[in-house]
Amino acid sequence: MAEEMQTLGLGFTWEQLSVGQKFRTLNRTLTEADLMMFVGVTGMVEVIFTDHTFGAEKGTIQGRFVPAALTYSLIEGLLCQTMIQGTGLAMLELHKKVLAPVRIGDTVHAEVEVMSVRPTSKGNRAIVASKIDVKNQKGEVVITYEATRMLAGKSK
Repeated sequence: MAEEMQTLGLGFTWEQLSVGQKFRTLNRTLTEADLMMFVGVTGMVEVIFTDHTFGAEKGTIQGRFVPAALTYSLIEGLLCQTMIQGTGLAMLELHKKVLAPVRIGDTVHAEVEVMSVRPTSKGNRAIVASKIDVKNQKGEVVITYEATRMLAGKSK
């Protein structure tokens, strides 16, 4: 009888998660290339993102800000590559608060806490709510959000 081999890189099924469980993503440093590609593809070509002299003469802006949507997207990418790879079925609800700016050169990561796991009537999937705090290199929370997703269960 062949031993079943586990595949690396797959996300958690809902059965592997429990309320109060916590995870931390890897770090991600935001670069000029990240910003330019993001504003190019989204059309967010606002001067605050594209002109490094904007606001500098008045001292109102220090450093190059990146859109909060970019920071959020990079964190969701880290979660897609790890926590929900192959098991994430749908993003159902999202409540997000932007608390502080992120600039080019900042390094961010996310800390995730599972808030609820509710199996659906089908049994092979569940609704999982989690709280995600995005922190910069100083440990400051820059974005916080709650996500409700549908996750797959174990294959039967």
